[in-house]
Amino acid sequence: MFKFLSNSLITQASCQEGAGYLKRADSDRLREIFLKYASVDKNGEKYITSEDFVRKFLGLFNEDDYNKESVQLIAGIVDMDKDGFISFSEFQAFEGLLCVPDALYKTAFQLFDTNGNGLVTFDEFADVMKKTALYKKLPFNMESTFVRLYFGKDKKRLVTYPEFSQFLHDFHEEYGVEAFKKRDINGSGFISAGDFKDIMLSVKNHLLTKEMKTKVIEASGFPQGERKISFPYYMAFNSLLNNMELIKRVYLNATNGHRTLEVTKEEFLHSAQMMSQITPLEVDILFTLCDLIHNSNGRIVYNDLNTITPEQYFKQVTNRVAEIKAVSSPEERSILIQILESTYRFTLGSFAGALGATAVYPIDLVKTRMQNQRTGSFIGEVAYRNSWDCFKKVIRHEGFSGLYRGLVPQLIGVAPEKAIKLTVNDLVRDKFMDKNGNLTLYAEVIAGACAGGSQVVFTNPLEIVKIRLQVAGEIAGASKVRAWSVVKDLGLFGLYKGAKACLLRDVPFSAIYFPAYAHCKAHFADENGYNHPLTLLAAGALAGVPAASLVTPADVIKTRLQVVARSGQTTYSGVIDATRKIWAEEGARAFWKGAVARVFRSSPQFAVTLVTYEILQRLFYVDFGGSRPAGSELTVATPVEEARKKPHHIGGYQVATPILTGLETKFGISLPRFSFPKAQ
Repeated sequence: MFKFLSNSLITQASCQEGAGYLKRADSDRLREIFLKYASVDKNGEKYITSEDFVRKFLGLFNEDDYNKESVQLIAGIVDMDKDGFISFSEFQAFEGLLCVPDALYKTAFQLFDTNGNGLVTFDEFADVMKKTALYKKLPFNMESTFVRLYFGKDKKRLVTYPEFSQFLHDFHEEYGVEAFKKRDINGSGFISAGDFKDIMLSVKNHLLTKEMKTKVIEASGFPQGERKISFPYYMAFNSLLNNMELIKRVYLNATNGHRTLEVTKEEFLHSAQMMSQITPLEVDILFTLCDLIHNSNGRIVYNDLNTITPEQYFKQVTNRVAEIKAVSSPEERSILIQILESTYRFTLGSFAGALGATAVYPIDLVKTRMQNQRTGSFIGEVAYRNSWDCFKKVIRHEGFSGLYRGLVPQLIGVAPEKAIKLTVNDLVRDKFMDKNGNLTLYAEVIAGACAGGSQVVFTNPLEIVKIRLQVAGEIAGASKVRAWSVVKDLGLFGLYKGAKACLLRDVPFSAIYFPAYAHCKAHFADENGYNHPLTLLAAGALAGVPAASLVTPADVIKTRLQVVARSGQTTYSGVIDATRKIWAEEGARAFWKGAVARVFRSSPQFAVTLVTYEILQRLFYVDFGGSRPAGSELTVATPVEEARKKPHHIGGYQVATPILTGLETKFGISLPRFSFPKAQ
């Protein structure tokens, strides 16, 4: 009786601990959610059934032939008095339970405490364990010394929550040892490769990624091939899987936090000995696995580690909490913080824009000269047959430096131009993002259009000076044209000549480019949602193709308006006038002059700019409470994404699914989903 009261008090204390978190939740909102799923009315009180809670609220076991025993066991975690119905007070208590630091262990404890007395008996443990998918695949010896040490020789000892948490942790490891012993029939300390495969796919399946299963385990590609697997190797292999989060920290310690630097086995061993007691055998196995999966050739990067074991439940919970924080409304952040965030983005965008412009400037010069080249009624007007001919003639007549005419003013202007474009796009996307972090295609297009429109204040003066410098080299014997002299000749208003055409080009360009880039980037991300710099570069380049090509007519008109017409050349008074005259004198094809050069310039330029911008945000990340680029962190979408799709979940239930999934990822406890063997 004393033990029962004592453990009941512990359970109450746990609920009180969770209640501290619940004070921040809206109690009325929680009741509203409860009533939405409550389908039973008893004595004037509403209750949620097991099916209501597991299948409707959590969204689990949606199949028609679902396993009813599994559903009842999961619901029993919440159903404290075990009467088959969940009251609002129980619903609220579980909300608090999920918010405490040891939520996973307490959830597991309540799964096994089937009579709700705050203690776990051997019969309760055995009854639940025998219903798991793991036990059905590979039964555990319930008469083993290990079990008797925890539950007593006669297995009558009652186990408290702290003791059971230790037992559950040790039981997970003992299961693997027990499986090895069963396969090592003659006690030689070795098992066959086939037995190793069976054990890993049964007992340790939850610790293996798809790549590990297909490329290593199922393909019998693990280091010892078809030979016997020794017990030390078996233990080291499992220890490596269990401690992958520690392995990642060892890697980051070796690279000072960088995720893309290659690390050799010797460098990794040195870092491991500084931080923990990871054995040389475990390190050998790690590098062999990475080589089998990625052909790493003796060097590993951070992303290699994520293909060995799945993300653990606590990382999923952390990511979910970060997502909740990231999508908090801007009003929750002070104006100063938002200004600092915009300044931070502006600074990084400036560096990224300057690098992108420099990388493709020669192509831009060729594009400008091709677009300015007039054809039609003037004999001898054609100076270049095509873009490649233009490129060769510039080098022949003006030297290599001729390819960079106008670069200095370009760099002076491109920094704020690209910076404001990237900053405005991020800012507007943040404003349109809903509370779950989702953004519609319509909102993406609007954000891109706003970004394109905002940059014209910098783009137009920059481009009119750049264009006049770029075409100056075409006139043989002409005096050298300086940027400052162009600015003085044009004056303030002259610097915005052709601004309408610039808007016609930049607004649709950005409206196409940024959404296309976001979707290409998502498509190229790995299964963990992470984008390697090369995939960012590819996404940026591909997105630039339709964006750059489709707005070429507006770019041609803008160039004609901004360049100084030479003697005998047609002059234009505005966008409409230029459109009409170009069509009449040169035909429709003239509007697509320089389209190839424009694609080859804009596509790589924005690819370099965007990849630089995102890498800088990764290297110099500052948390202002807003969003960061998608794909910059490793995430696992399964339970987290499912939780994100349930907008009714608040407080603790924001992390309910990943914590319940953690019963499998941490302890290997997976309840059968189906009632019929044929569906398993």
